[in-house]
Amino acid sequence: MTLTSEEVQAQRSWFEEHWRDHVPFNREIGLQIYSWQDGLVRARLPYEARLSAHDGIFHGGVLASALDTVGCGAIVAGHDFNLGNRFTTVTMTVQFQSVAPHQDVEIEGVCTKRGRRINFARARVIALDGETVAEAMLTVSASGQRPRVGTDEQATPRI
Repeated sequence: MTLTSEEVQAQRSWFEEHWRDHVPFNREIGLQIYSWQDGLVRARLPYEARLSAHDGIFHGGVLASALDTVGCGAIVAGHDFNLGNRFTTVTMTVQFQSVAPHQDVEIEGVCTKRGRRINFARARVIALDGETVAEAMLTVSASGQRPRVGTDEQATPRI
């Protein structure tokens, strides 16, 4: 079955809103997606003490989760939904290069290659002074149909 252009646009809009507002873990850590373009997603992650590993420093797992979310989002943004709409991170490597003490960070994800099923992205955490804190390479599968795509998530209770 081939989707109409209206159906493709409806899925793009649904996924963008879903990523921004309805992923419970993104809300839990305070991830704020502020830019969603074909193949490019940007977000801000405010520092909170509850997200730290050591006094004043983000926990690496929180940063890795943000890299995964934003990198995968870059693949979703601009994806051909005729190829499926169930996205799964297959592999992700993260290199931590620095720390961002007591400060918010930016996360940027870029889709680097699209395939019929397997897609690739690069994501990075950037300190407010422009220094790269961490980088990730992601391989993401896009296949099958995700349940409930297109449903109204406005009624979904917020955590």
